[in-house]
Amino acid sequence: MRTVYSGELAVSYGQFYVDSRSDGCDPAWWDVRAGQTNGLCGAAVPGHLFLTTGLHTGRVGLTVEVHRAAPPLDDGWEDVVEASFRPASPSTVVLPWGDGALCTLDLPTTDHRVRYCGRGMDRGRDEEPAVLEGPDPVDHYLLQFWPAPPAPDLVVRQTSRIAAYWHRHARSLPPPPTPAERAAAGRRRRAERRAAERAAQAARERAETLAWGGRLPSRRRPEVGGNARGLVPLDRDLLDAVDAADPAAQRNIARWAARRAFDAAGLTDVDWIAPALAALDRGESLPAPFGDPRRTWDRFFADDRITHTVVGSLDGHHDNLLQQAMAMPALLAAAGPDPLRAALDALFAAAVTHGTDYPALFARARREFPVLR
Repeated sequence: MRTVYSGELAVSYGQFYVDSRSDGCDPAWWDVRAGQTNGLCGAAVPGHLFLTTGLHTGRVGLTVEVHRAAPPLDDGWEDVVEASFRPASPSTVVLPWGDGALCTLDLPTTDHRVRYCGRGMDRGRDEEPAVLEGPDPVDHYLLQFWPAPPAPDLVVRQTSRIAAYWHRHARSLPPPPTPAERAAAGRRRRAERRAAERAAQAARERAETLAWGGRLPSRRRPEVGGNARGLVPLDRDLLDAVDAADPAAQRNIARWAARRAFDAAGLTDVDWIAPALAALDRGESLPAPFGDPRRTWDRFFADDRITHTVVGSLDGHHDNLLQQAMAMPALLAAAGPDPLRAALDALFAAAVTHGTDYPALFARARREFPVLR
């Protein structure tokens, strides 16, 4: 015989546990006694024991023993029950409610019999205020394990009112599902999850298709980000043609679109902007202040020489957009590292700069670049 623990145990809600499962999930209280005769040692959940005490909250006495064979029954225990238990893992621990492990049992993962004995259960329940103030526990428990084949649980001895109550409760519960029923339920849950995942994926694809104007884009296009979606309601065919063009053509389209935006906004000849357009045409880095977007916009709004004109929005709902401010992103976009994003973003900025006249811009792009026809 090996005594694993002998001392006091803090209980809450009249319960503590033995657990060997690895999922860490607490079973439902109505599952632990399902189909049992006894209500003190709930063993209906594999790998888990739910032990009931008379005392609701406080300290009880507890001894835990591991035997090689069934130990003799001590007549000093007032309530005694037995059940079968098979550890679900090599780590079987005694757990107080809401706390860490009290002790480790080191049980092999084979079938065991567990005997749970109690003494003073009614006194623990009836005299709880006095128990909390007293120096020693008034209800005590013994938990014994030994190897044994599976067998039905049973009530060996019943004395206390609280034990009788829990026994009646256990017998009122429906039996637990059989292993075949558990397996079938698991298959149903997995099938339901797969169906839900497929439905969610289909919904995402429908939403994505709708957002792209009724047909999905190439795999490459969503990866580049930017304003590609903004071109969808304007000219989806143009968007696909830019996507299909080679990188060199995309870079040329980006530069062309930036020029057209700045021409429309009257910015091409501004002394600090013209060098940036020239650098863009040569494939060079943009000069200051264009390397810093914040400085670029500060310079833009501080330059009183820039004429301010307004343009209507693409959707026709607004007619007071500052055309010059709409054009500025075209230059910054066209200089971006990814040719496809540079072309799409520059085209979108140029379209916004042209406002409701954007169809003429797109028609000119098709004339300028045969790959877009």
